[in-house]
Amino acid sequence: MATDQEKIKDLVKERYGARAERVINLTPADLAQNDEGGCGCSTESACCGVEDLDHAMALYTEGQLAGLPAESVAASAGCGNPTALAGLQAGERVLDLGSGGGIDCFLASQQVGPTGKVTGLDMTPSMLELARANKAKLGIENVEFVQGELEKMPIPNSSVDVIISNCVVCLSPDKDAVFSESFRVLAAGGRIHLSDVMALTDEGPSVSSPEDWVSCTAGAEHVDVYRDRLARAGFTDIEFTSEQADYMKDRAERPATNTAGYKVVAHKPA
Repeated sequence: MATDQEKIKDLVKERYGARAERVINLTPADLAQNDEGGCGCSTESACCGVEDLDHAMALYTEGQLAGLPAESVAASAGCGNPTALAGLQAGERVLDLGSGGGIDCFLASQQVGPTGKVTGLDMTPSMLELARANKAKLGIENVEFVQGELEKMPIPNSSVDVIISNCVVCLSPDKDAVFSESFRVLAAGGRIHLSDVMALTDEGPSVSSPEDWVSCTAGAEHVDVYRDRLARAGFTDIEFTSEQADYMKDRAERPATNTAGYKVVAHKPA
């Protein structure tokens, strides 16, 4: 019998797989359409509507999105812009946890240049198919996409300089494993830059069903809990910055979930 953790993973994989399939099947006219509704989580569409280009435009600058495949933008379901503040340097090795359609990988690849390397890790086959198709359209060589789970990464020890992730850790039912694995794959002196959803109070989010995990809310934890998990994994110099208050309270019909978007920075000691 499947455990609760397995059920959550299967549901996340199912919903994000369906999301990727919808993007793959979008017509050029669909991709050109700019939905004025803004971002809003639902159990039907995961974090944000698949065709919701306004959402990506709110998180990324027009300059960042210029030249990227429209499909990578349409598939974006993040809650922040981790590459904007990660301070990526030429030659660095970057790992994107839950890389989706590849948008953050492609932005990171521009910053690390041809001497650097970006690896996108995702557990959903159709998302990997979409990301690889987007990579082919860009014709870039310093990005690869790997199938695997955040809780058990198929990444060698100490092989990454920087880990980024955009509204994905909150989807994991075993965050201790995610942070332990992150610490393992980071090289000494490496750092982690996450955009994620967290609970505003220690009571946690106001929703708790398995379906709400897919909407990035039920798995949200309070900053103190999140910090303790990172510290237990070995991370130091842990910092949190609020990026978006009242996460997803952008439509009148959607009740507040007692969650907010945060930027997280932590380091592995040298």
